[in-house]
Amino acid sequence: MLFSALLMIFVLLPLVGLIISNAYEKHMIAGINNELSAYSYSILAIVEVENNQLLMPEQLLETQFNVSQSGLYAVLTSIPNTINIKLEENENNPSPVAEILWSSQSLLSLWQPEQYRQPKLGQSEFYQIEIESTRHFVYSLSVSYGSESEPYTMTLHIIKQQNDLALMMKEFHHKLLLGLAGLMLILLLFQYLWSLWTLKPLKTLRLELKDVEQGKSERLAGFYPTELSQVTDQLNLLLSAEQKQRQRYRNALSDLAHSLKTPLAVIQSQQQLSQLTIEQLGVINSMVDHQLRKAQSAGQSSWHLGTKIAPIANKLISSLEKIYQDKAISFTVNIASEAVFRGDDADLLEVLGNLLDNACKAAKAKVSLKVTDEEKVVQFIIEDDGCGIAEALRQDILHRGTRADTYQHGHGIGLAIVRDLVDSYQGSIAIGESSSLTGAKFILNFPQ
Repeated sequence: MLFSALLMIFVLLPLVGLIISNAYEKHMIAGINNELSAYSYSILAIVEVENNQLLMPEQLLETQFNVSQSGLYAVLTSIPNTINIKLEENENNPSPVAEILWSSQSLLSLWQPEQYRQPKLGQSEFYQIEIESTRHFVYSLSVSYGSESEPYTMTLHIIKQQNDLALMMKEFHHKLLLGLAGLMLILLLFQYLWSLWTLKPLKTLRLELKDVEQGKSERLAGFYPTELSQVTDQLNLLLSAEQKQRQRYRNALSDLAHSLKTPLAVIQSQQQLSQLTIEQLGVINSMVDHQLRKAQSAGQSSWHLGTKIAPIANKLISSLEKIYQDKAISFTVNIASEAVFRGDDADLLEVLGNLLDNACKAAKAKVSLKVTDEEKVVQFIIEDDGCGIAEALRQDILHRGTRADTYQHGHGIGLAIVRDLVDSYQGSIAIGESSSLTGAKFILNFPQ
């Protein structure tokens, strides 16, 4: 819209101005042609020929013909009979032997016969010539006086300087430029206001989507024009269906976890259970508790309220420094100041808590946490200087359904919790080797 508006304003308007200027100039020249034609007939009306002699009054009715160098001149030249045939064959040829029969008092030294045209008898020509570095309009009309047996032929040339036209065109161009500039400003303002009004529904939609994304609203409630109403209605249906589906999923998960609690409690109350059975029941209980927490987690919603990462990370590291004070672990923390996790703070705490806790268990003396927020992706990098993770186990440990206790010492069921939470936020997790600390390296990416 803006491009088309600018194209119309800064391309079409100057073209319109050029067309208007050319049309006005042609109109003015046509007016001058008519004016000189009228002058010619007024002069021819007072021409008298007696005994093959031209008689003209000393003063003309138009005062400009009587004032020297006034810019308006009149000249009568002869048309010798010997070249009449030649003139009829080529009307643009000036007479090489034309003589001045009469000139107005305003004409002094402007006459140069070769510059003027000699139209055929009874015809006229309107053209432009340059006299003493000044452009002039010339109206030439050839007439014949006397009888058919003894014709007296001559050409009347009415000459007018273009200075007046140049001044008028300059003034017209100035006014036209001011008018077009004012029109451009008005159109720009109108287009800006029009754009604000026409794009207002899109701005409202963006704000409402932001509110839904941040958990401030559950649906789009604004009034939208026909072009957007179908989109917003479908979005509301999608949001409603997604929320109901998530709710059904959470209810089913919670019901399943609760239904397992009672059988597990009965089994644990039995005596004569082996140590291995007790340990496995404890693992199952932990998994059930995890699923209960997961069912209540805000991470299952597709729209999340942003959570500042730095305060939660600093709080976790402060706690871990106390827990592992006997190992004197050195923490390196580099978190982007504006980094935000689009999810629940409890989920962020659980993800970072498990990964940092595992890193502290595996580390010898150093643990690193780096968080970046670039190109709509928040990235977490947790590294330690421990023994690392064998490459053969990296894919297995991330594979859904893999038992947590197949992972090497120091990383237990917490990694399964992290994996599930990352998946619930459509994120990704990768395990590698730290190039700086030589231990394990966990990379988590969450879309924003």
